[in-house]
Amino acid sequence: LVLGAAGLLQGKRAACHWAWRNLLPAFGATVDEARVVRDGNLITGGGVTAGIDMALTVMADIAGAEHAQAVQLGIEYAPAPPFDCGRPERAAPEILAAVTSRLDHLRADRHDAVQRAAQRL
Repeated sequence: LVLGAAGLLQGKRAACHWAWRNLLPAFGATVDEARVVRDGNLITGGGVTAGIDMALTVMADIAGAEHAQAVQLGIEYAPAPPFDCGRPERAAPEILAAVTSRLDHLRADRHDAVQRAAQRL
């Protein structure tokens, strides 16, 4: 959303945390649900561990795949979540509803901020 507010998402595919993806089109972006999305010189990710994936992708581009793999090993990044519910379509309906409910208090402010930023572009 920060990239969108800076005017960098116009006409680009972009990833974002699942709860806020619906706000990307306000900035002229096309929503892409992938963990890491590359569109030209723009790389975006959605969620916390996707940020690590994105960082490793950028590292591989800059310093080579072997370097990125060495960093991955160095930080012992070997995701093996205990539950397969890290995306809304994989979560049980009651879990999704609980998380969505917790995020609801942020929605109005986030939506308003996006609309103000999009209008300034």
